[in-house]
Amino acid sequence: MKLGICLESLNFSLRQGLPQISRLGVAGVQVDAYGELAPAKLTSTAKREIGNLLRSNNLQLTALNCPLRRGIDVAADQQPRLEYIRQVMDLSFELGPRIVLVQCPRLPSGPDSPQNPLLNEALRDLAAYGDKTGVRVALEAGFDPADKVVEFLNRFDYGSLGINFDPGNFLLHGHNPAQSILPLQHRLVHFQARDVQIHTVSQAADEVPLGHGNVEWMGIIGALSAIEYKGFLTIKRQPGRASLAEMQNSVSFLRKFVL
Repeated sequence: MKLGICLESLNFSLRQGLPQISRLGVAGVQVDAYGELAPAKLTSTAKREIGNLLRSNNLQLTALNCPLRRGIDVAADQQPRLEYIRQVMDLSFELGPRIVLVQCPRLPSGPDSPQNPLLNEALRDLAAYGDKTGVRVALEAGFDPADKVVEFLNRFDYGSLGINFDPGNFLLHGHNPAQSILPLQHRLVHFQARDVQIHTVSQAADEVPLGHGNVEWMGIIGALSAIEYKGFLTIKRQPGRASLAEMQNSVSFLRKFVL
């Protein structure tokens, strides 16, 4: 397993952030395909420059994230959202990770749910494009138990639908993160290292630095090792929330478990 950092967790642009992240001793960086990295704005020259920046800082992209205002199962402006994701998939193919992160909505409650056809159409569209281009669509799950997620995704006869596993998301919705990894082993293509603290009385939750919350990291890393996960553990905080010192502490924390 390799370590990475989410650029948006730090208050840096791509050009400012890559040297700082490289100095933390990680191998990868996750970035949002938004703003200066919006696919529609990037010329061929700009793409080459990004590749050169990554190589000069000894970093590779762990994944490209698609920040969306609405879910892929929402009817309003669904097609423009899907087209944007396809553009990010093309960019991901060019820049190297070939993994695109997309938020997965809560799965439909039953076959008659009005959400069903919208979500099915979106996933078929993206999965078919992923199979064509060789890019994996990693759905950020957590709302639903792992078994339900696997059962749902197995309905689609495509190899490009995967899971972006965030233990904080699973914990927030009452699921045991370590026990959720095994059922998802054949779908897990990216891992975001995030911790949360759940308050006993109110059941409210706060995002906290790694090792300061309720995520049981020894069990998590043990489960990832058991399924022979070889990908990135990408340290993530809410945008702009983390300092370089905190990120260095998080890297050191994970190094206790990952050689």
